[in-house]
Amino acid sequence: MTFGEKFRTARKEAGFTQEQLAEKLSVSRSAIAKWESDNGMPDVNNLKAISELLNVSIDYLLSEDDRICFNETREPINLENYVKTGKCRDKKDQACYEKYKDAEAIYPLIRKKKLNWKEQLLDLFTFWGASQMVDYANNNDGYYLVEKDGRQYLVRVSSDFISTSELATRIDARKFVIGNNVFTKCTYQLI
Repeated sequence: MTFGEKFRTARKEAGFTQEQLAEKLSVSRSAIAKWESDNGMPDVNNLKAISELLNVSIDYLLSEDDRICFNETREPINLENYVKTGKCRDKKDQACYEKYKDAEAIYPLIRKKKLNWKEQLLDLFTFWGASQMVDYANNNDGYYLVEKDGRQYLVRVSSDFISTSELATRIDARKFVIGNNVFTKCTYQLI
């Protein structure tokens, strides 16, 4: 799906007309129509506002990877309220476990950024792994593959929220790519 198709679907799912959303964003209705027809893109500030108003992530809107369905939920949490127990290695594991303890399986994932050719060259000629370390420093959220009721979900846990996206196609948990992220299953599972 293109940005415009995802944007239009998200707007309709949220119950906004083009006019209503344009008013909330302080843009013209024709700007909304232009974005929905892929004849332009909103600026960064409008993307942030769209993400909040329509309750979808910016990653979802901008990614052209069809592995993730539109069914995404994002719930606020306070990570400090969780206490590590059992197989959980940290509070993020515990938050995911408590939310999905009725799942058939929860696989903690290791996320690595899929490097472009410039980043690969930089890594080759400088300190090996520098790009990955910078990426991890900027994003140390917990990622999980949850299997529940015959469906698979990609779950992201940060200190502020749990974001869950239903996967459109069944994937092999050992290693898979979504957008510019490469996910590898950890050697243990929570359930």
